[in-house]
Amino acid sequence: MIELADMVRELRDQLNTALTSAGPGPVRFELGPVEIEATVAIDRTGGAGGKVNFWVVEANADASVSSSRTHRVTLTLQPTLVAPDGTRRHVLVSDDEARGER
Repeated sequence: MIELADMVRELRDQLNTALTSAGPGPVRFELGPVEIEATVAIDRTGGAGGKVNFWVVEANADASVSSSRTHRVTLTLQPTLVAPDGTRRHVLVSDDEARGER
């Protein structure tokens, strides 16, 4: 399992990689809302004032995860490119086709 924050951070890193490696090609895609759906297990540590963690459950989760309560969470993210001066621009991404991609 990984933390939900790590999953979102990895998504952001991969979108940044696609943005920076886009190259000068004529075709680019404007990035719209990104929807993520994940099954999460919720864990509270330290009692009432403790921290709550959301763990993303992998498809091949073991029996210990299946015995805990899981919830489905859907996030809709709107990526925005913010310049150093604070202005916002639409994000355009492109990349080479990955092996097995359709």
